[in-house]
Amino acid sequence: MGSSPALPQASTRRQLGSIAGLASLAGIALSVFLATGLDPIGVRLHVGLNPLHRAAAETVPPAKDLPPTTLINRNPVTPGTIVPPDGLPSDQRRLVRVKTIWGDIAPKSIVNNGAGLFFAQNMMYRHSITVYDRSFRLVATISDAVRLADFGLAGPDYTLLGAPVEAAATSDGSKMYVSNYEMEGPGYRNPGNDNCGNGGWDNSFVYRIDVGKLAIDQVIAVGAVPKYLAITPDDRTLLVANWCSYDLSVIDVATGVERRRIDLGPYPRGIAIDARRNVAYVAVMGSADIAVLDLATFNVSWIYGVGPAPRHVVLDPSGDFLYVTLNQAGQVAKIDLARRQVLNSAYTGEAPRSMAIAADGASLYVCNYSSNTVSKVSTATMTVLQTVDVIDQPIGITYDEAARSVWVSIYSGAIQVFEDRSPQR
Repeated sequence: MGSSPALPQASTRRQLGSIAGLASLAGIALSVFLATGLDPIGVRLHVGLNPLHRAAAETVPPAKDLPPTTLINRNPVTPGTIVPPDGLPSDQRRLVRVKTIWGDIAPKSIVNNGAGLFFAQNMMYRHSITVYDRSFRLVATISDAVRLADFGLAGPDYTLLGAPVEAAATSDGSKMYVSNYEMEGPGYRNPGNDNCGNGGWDNSFVYRIDVGKLAIDQVIAVGAVPKYLAITPDDRTLLVANWCSYDLSVIDVATGVERRRIDLGPYPRGIAIDARRNVAYVAVMGSADIAVLDLATFNVSWIYGVGPAPRHVVLDPSGDFLYVTLNQAGQVAKIDLARRQVLNSAYTGEAPRSMAIAADGASLYVCNYSSNTVSKVSTATMTVLQTVDVIDQPIGITYDEAARSVWVSIYSGAIQVFEDRSPQR
């Protein structure tokens, strides 16, 4: 059975106590329902969430005077051409729950390395990264405790604790980069929070994990409250969205050194890299816009008016379309990249957070944080194909092409795994 996350340490409690919006959540009932077996669809499990756990709920204050989402009616575009061995594209399959993983976890995200391992980032509530294989076995628990001097960095001569948020894998899956929301220890007295103004916050770090050893082998200094991160397909550049310093760190992977910062405005988060155009798309959650970073010149242009509070972005395998979750609107929008215009959108549920895309590009899988559901969306028609109930606060998601499975991180203390099955199975 999952348990509510342990109380953060004193410094974190002070930080979280200042977050706007907790009062409206204080009355949530803490009830727990148990299920057995393979957790069949339709059985909803509720796990009580410690109110302090909403530190990273990303309840960004509503932006004022946001332009409306632009809708353009177009004929559906045929998605990618990847077809599984049984001949069924992903939009003709059905999600079936096969496993719920419990443990000493509070996973903000779940990311697969493309080689059969799944990394769950457990924030400051567990101070760990837990690693699983395709048989759902816990392979390793990696502590977020580091001593900067051990990694050649200047800093205090003592151990610091991190707060793992998100992860990104190199193209061969041999390395994982993990962002840390904050650092805890002497000298780190001013961590950011989810409603932070720009400036004055403690900077933080990204860890590199050697997947062969399942150990941290590099620590990289970045901005304040780093959240999402992504690696270019050539494995040369790492991009890190710094929530509280309102910018993007550009890191040279060969040296592990931050080369520059790109100012973007309040609350940059999701990143998708477009190798064909040599640009990166960054969702700026305190706006209605997507930043477009030219990776050759580092100039920034914009896709304006995609919708309120864009959080996560994924690129279609063809490179023609970008999909973005709109946290405030409860929608996922489809953007035509050639025209930089929104084509259509689908309502999926309250507070859609992370999403994943199938290898064939035909389906999106969307976590609806406040609805406690995962939606499967057709990219061709932007309609919801299936909605499945999950445990409270689904927030991270990853798609495993080899197994055609979807792993969902449940912030209240679990991971749920679905297979995208043929209806005949």
